Amino acid sequence: MSVRRYHVQTFGCQMNVHDSERIEDVLEGAGYEPATDERDADVIVVNTCSVREKAEHKMLSLVGRFRELKEARPELRVVAAGCVAQQEGEKLLKKSDLLDVILGPDNIPELPGILKNIDDGAPRTVRTVFDEISPSFLMATPRSNSVSAFVTVMKGCDERCTYCVVPNTRGPERYRPADDIVEEIKQLVDSGVREITLLGQTVNSWYDPSALDEKPTSKRAPSGSRFALLLRRIAAEVPNLQRLRYTSPHPRHLTQPLIAAHAELSILPRHMHLPVQSGSDGVLRRMSRRYTAEEYLKRVNQLKSAVPGLTLSTDLIVGFPGETEEDFLATLELVRNAGFVSAFAFKYSERPDTPAIAMGDDVTNAEKSERLQRLFEVVGEQQRTHLKSLVGTTTKVLVESESGGRFSGRSERHEIVHVQMKEGENPIGEMVEATIIQAFDHSLLAAGPGVDPATVPSRAPKARTKLPVVGA
Repeated sequence: MSVRRYHVQTFGCQMNVHDSERIEDVLEGAGYEPATDERDADVIVVNTCSVREKAEHKMLSLVGRFRELKEARPELRVVAAGCVAQQEGEKLLKKSDLLDVILGPDNIPELPGILKNIDDGAPRTVRTVFDEISPSFLMATPRSNSVSAFVTVMKGCDERCTYCVVPNTRGPERYRPADDIVEEIKQLVDSGVREITLLGQTVNSWYDPSALDEKPTSKRAPSGSRFALLLRRIAAEVPNLQRLRYTSPHPRHLTQPLIAAHAELSILPRHMHLPVQSGSDGVLRRMSRRYTAEEYLKRVNQLKSAVPGLTLSTDLIVGFPGETEEDFLATLELVRNAGFVSAFAFKYSERPDTPAIAMGDDVTNAEKSERLQRLFEVVGEQQRTHLKSLVGTTTKVLVESESGGRFSGRSERHEIVHVQMKEGENPIGEMVEATIIQAFDHSLLAAGPGVDPATVPSRAPKARTKLPVVGA
């Protein structure tokens, strides 16, 4: 029997990237091998995201590209996985005759068995069942030459923001035992990984489900998070880990113990991605974010006081139902007061089965576009000012890759840094001390250890390099 091959296409957040890696792991565990591209595959998996506008339409359009392949090889299996699959379920089979499997995020381990059943004559299959009673977390398979890796600590969300589909597509919050988390990180670090990003929809709400006294009495009560304790345990028990990030935290769970952990643990970088969504209290109430702009700024100012030089990035939505020009100006004021150096910002669009739909989408697309542009201008100026302020300073860079004779990585504050090293040196996977010599729009140029900054030619990145937002 010939070896079967798979191809995975991924859209969306870091959690989706992590899910795609777990899909690859379970398929390879069942004897599949990666295909060169979709034309060489026996199984094509489209791992979907439902956060952006028209996500279902875009997914079906992509699947439509496989019609010629499917008609030439009827045995080709096409799988829709991820949040759109969870959200739409059976309806996707009715909308596309090309799909064989609809797979929710909690059902990834079942994929090889489902594919075998279909090969044996079973009908097209939908599996979108949350594992609420006995949550499972697939352990990552160490990947060769990987400097960074994701580790899931929780999944689902209980926050119920009115614009968000995550509670519907990822289910309620479920937490992973600390022992399992630490063991997975140890294995990854033993394989050569030097940076771990902890993943969760509200990652800093974590508590240890194996310790009954750790469970908060109510998600509506003050935060019952024990996330700071988890960070301290990882730092203590995995000494060869060089950097520990996390995404995405919720402002409600930026607790005093978590702020203290950032001040005291050198393994945590001097950066945090903390979604705020709006600077208007009225909009925040309609979003059901459960904090005010003043409360948000108070917490981030406490964090900045505890960790000098810490940078912030965030998520923002413009044009939420009922947003006035005054509301938008309040957002710009918060952006300036918080000093965000980068942001993911989006125009509001209705998501299926969310409470915000009942509010009506009453801000015109033209107004949304204009506000978004103004927002980008403010954040962009703050980012450029920040990057220019770093010229002449030194920073620790965890080197991740090499291109065109230069190495690239991220600083302790999460800036992208292109580092010129001595000829013959290969620092990938190492933390190097670099001197910043030039600021570009979205990244920095630096001289590595022993390199004379005057000898480093100025060369901007070929492609426009944005500063991706990954929680820290």
